[in-house]
Amino acid sequence: MTPTVASATSYTMQHINDLPLSRRSFIAALGSTSALAVMPGCVTTPATASGQVAAEALLDDIAWNLLRHEPTRATSLGVDTGVHAALRSQLADASLEGQNAYAATLRADLERARAFPKEGLEAATRTSFEVVESAYATAIDGFALPYGDIPVGSWRTAPYAVIQNVGAYIDLPRFMDSSHPIESAADAEAYVARLNQMPGVLAGELERIQQARAIGVVPPDFLLDKAIDQMRRQIADTRSGGAMVESLTRRTAEKGIAGNWGDRAKTIVTGSITPALEAQLAELQVQRASADSDPGIWSQPRGDEWYAWSLRSSTTTDMGPDEIHELGLSTLEDIHSRMDPILCDIGYNDGSVGTRMTQLAEDERFKFAEGNPGRAQIMEFIEERVDWIRAQMPRAFRRVAPGNLEVRRLPPAEEPGAPTAYGGAGSVDGMVPGRMWINLRTTDLHRRYDLPTLVHHETIPGHVWEGEYSNQLPLIRSILAFNSFSEGWALYAEQLGDELGAYEDNPAWQLGYLQGAAFRACRLVVDTGLHHKRWGREQSIRFFMDRNGNKREEVESEVDRYCSWPGQATGYMVGKQEILRQRERATVALGGQYDLRDFNQSVVDGGNVPLDVLAGNITRYIGS
Repeated sequence: MTPTVASATSYTMQHINDLPLSRRSFIAALGSTSALAVMPGCVTTPATASGQVAAEALLDDIAWNLLRHEPTRATSLGVDTGVHAALRSQLADASLEGQNAYAATLRADLERARAFPKEGLEAATRTSFEVVESAYATAIDGFALPYGDIPVGSWRTAPYAVIQNVGAYIDLPRFMDSSHPIESAADAEAYVARLNQMPGVLAGELERIQQARAIGVVPPDFLLDKAIDQMRRQIADTRSGGAMVESLTRRTAEKGIAGNWGDRAKTIVTGSITPALEAQLAELQVQRASADSDPGIWSQPRGDEWYAWSLRSSTTTDMGPDEIHELGLSTLEDIHSRMDPILCDIGYNDGSVGTRMTQLAEDERFKFAEGNPGRAQIMEFIEERVDWIRAQMPRAFRRVAPGNLEVRRLPPAEEPGAPTAYGGAGSVDGMVPGRMWINLRTTDLHRRYDLPTLVHHETIPGHVWEGEYSNQLPLIRSILAFNSFSEGWALYAEQLGDELGAYEDNPAWQLGYLQGAAFRACRLVVDTGLHHKRWGREQSIRFFMDRNGNKREEVESEVDRYCSWPGQATGYMVGKQEILRQRERATVALGGQYDLRDFNQSVVDGGNVPLDVLAGNITRYIGS
């Protein structure tokens, strides 16, 4: 593993390569349990008061410059208050001009961050500068590409600005209902103001996908079919006012906020937002007429360049596609070697691991009922597992986070193009809880043996849990996140669940956990297969089904997601392996002083970082 070119840290990945984590020791770590001892926290470097204050002020200014381009992030974090309250009434500028302005801000602030003298700053502040420099440099390289929706300290590397899981037609209705607060008349006015801006956002996206088509960028037909179907569903909803009007009407009534909010919202939604959606739909239909079925980004203009950038953004390393592909194949083989004896022990003896996991999936003991009764069973099951894992956290962390969260079903209109679940932390002030969004379009997506691991990944100690620690850091650190750390941590969280005893009395749940780990190894293979080795969609689906026993219903949307987010799926296992490598390094270096609670605490207290910055944080933890 080599360092990302975007990182400014002086601690390079060469130090990491001096301490290799073998594939066999990685597999052993999947089921290891760590002893508990006592280890003091990290010691920061003394700083001059004036330099430290100036550094913190610069980082804060950089944060607000970013939020002015993405005001919905300010709302999600709960910081659009006081002197920044105007952000609650604003949406991002999705036009070409808006994207260019965003890139210009990033370039100017990257120059400011690089020029600031770092001597004598506290270690945490130096880390914040490293994080900004890495995130901004990578994003600037992405903005230099001629098309796409470029993440800034986020995870969605999307060459198509509107597709089955990308675009304001999906993101904004969900955001307006779940994240835009309605506590006062001012909040309701801000809601209406945002509705008024939505047609402009949709028009900006339309401009960009039309420009992309003009240079030959047309998404594959099967993605367009999904996007067109979802767009039609959204238009059918908005023509009568729909969910966005209902949300404002219901919530103002619940709070006793007088006003004709519903009528005002309906006028905007039916009169302005619906025509803007119809214009996007018309463009998608034009694209569909010329689309082919090639799933990989290689088939698009400058596709190889786009994929190289997306791998760098998604992994925060310079690992190439062939290296990632081989890592996936070898890791998959090792995990399956651990699954085989467990399958034999519970009576599944014949065939490959994938074949036997397919048979296990048909075992009625692990299925949920169909329809709404099954959906209720799934929600109850998830809540029970959240309660269990929450109670284990003092065994794994020195300082326990609140774990403020709720579990919600994805909006049904979004479910056909969405993954099985996703989650994240809530607002900085705790007013908006973290959420696990679960896809319940059919209960056949889920089994009793794989839901526990999904809970650990999305909630505690995964995305929601880690995000609460990041939310305690300076504002810029609450904003910026890295796919390989975010998803690597969530995958590591699944292992923590295993180490804390989540599956001790249930071998089928253990298989679900291992199948989930194998699934992420498959992702390395399939993502690079699609975008580098020119695999077809069906070949990619069959790889999951045949090699790992995953259900077609589950992996069709997964594969389609890799087609619309090239590279993103590679961050999970790359990130987890690096966290495990650092844990092995700390274990060896500290000997009897090593404590799992202190290692985990040092990782989350260091915040969401590129992988080489993580290595520097662990170096400081060991040195303390």
